[in-house]
Amino acid sequence: MSTSLLYHGFGVVGYKYVNTRYDKGAVIFTLNVNPLHLRCSACGSRKLMRRGTVDRCFHSLPIGRKAVKLELPVQRVYCLSCGLLRQAKLGFAKPRRSYTKAFERYALELSKCMTIKDTARHLGVGWDVIKDIQKRYLKKRFSKPRLRHLSHIAIDEISIGKGHRYLTVVLNLYSGAVVFVGKGKGADALVPFWKRLRSSRAKIKAVAIDMSPAYIKALKSNLRKSAIVFDHFHIIKLFNEKLSKLRRKLYHDIKDTQGKRVIKGTRWLLLKNPENLDPARNEAQRLQQALEFNKPLAAAYYMKEELRQLWKQADKERAEAFLNSWIARAKASGCSMLKRFAKTLIKHKEGILAYYDYRISTGPLEGTNNKIKTLQKQAYGYRDSEFFTLKIMALHETKYALVG
Repeated sequence: MSTSLLYHGFGVVGYKYVNTRYDKGAVIFTLNVNPLHLRCSACGSRKLMRRGTVDRCFHSLPIGRKAVKLELPVQRVYCLSCGLLRQAKLGFAKPRRSYTKAFERYALELSKCMTIKDTARHLGVGWDVIKDIQKRYLKKRFSKPRLRHLSHIAIDEISIGKGHRYLTVVLNLYSGAVVFVGKGKGADALVPFWKRLRSSRAKIKAVAIDMSPAYIKALKSNLRKSAIVFDHFHIIKLFNEKLSKLRRKLYHDIKDTQGKRVIKGTRWLLLKNPENLDPARNEAQRLQQALEFNKPLAAAYYMKEELRQLWKQADKERAEAFLNSWIARAKASGCSMLKRFAKTLIKHKEGILAYYDYRISTGPLEGTNNKIKTLQKQAYGYRDSEFFTLKIMALHETKYALVG
């Protein structure tokens, strides 16, 4: 083996090849320092006095399935410029690391398509070594994302475990990148984000959220000039929750056994979109039978289907006219649930219609939340919350594939 191969194959400069030995399936190259390449690790000065050596061993790029290690005496030097005693600078490895820079880059490439455990097994190191490599790389790239060019964002929380454990996630709707992850939910979780946002001087034009009072209050306090857009998915979801409660109440109020039999088991049929009803199970017929039996339930169901058309109007003026008409009919329906929901829509009317000014929603964030849950399941949970947060910040660059 030549010194040139050390440079071209393993990225080692300033050392001479001595010999090769084989131990427990590993290939171990013994190297020796070239005094002409000695530098101070702090100031880079060549004005040094040698003060002995320390034997060290580094993991390097494997050859096939054989682990490769580099053994060499690391020179200790006294720097005449700094006036301090320290180890000489190593060009091929970072300080206090037991592996080379080439090994680190290779581990990161493998991590894009392999788990931490599989990568560690392949390279013959502990899983904590691979995790440390990933964590430092993620921290360097994603710990402080740039917020200067943010203009359209979405905010939502996600449950990450039992005991009401939540994370609040802020997503850049243009790039799909997570720009902030806060512990907990509500306004308090966003306090660090507002501080960073003010210092970045970003101009947020619109924010997509659900109708959470905590988020509304936080946005009005911190982003007064930004438009609030209420996500249509969450509005329909809220209506479905009210519809389920209405069906349950009507079921308990019915005294007739035959009537209970008709209403029972129709909850999911009421929540389904008409085009998704399964003809093989006669779901459309069962739903129609339940609606014909109970007028309040039928009124609420048909009003829900009409409400979905609010976000399919040609422009904001027609959408506002449609919403006003829907609210008027809900008030005149005689159904208390519809009346209460109409009041909710009146209260949030501006944010609902803002969709026609900024056609954004929390849909991309819901997709990111699903990726976060998948990430958590694949790892069977994360003990290191900082590492978990960094993995979330890098999700937009992650590609999932079935391997093996």
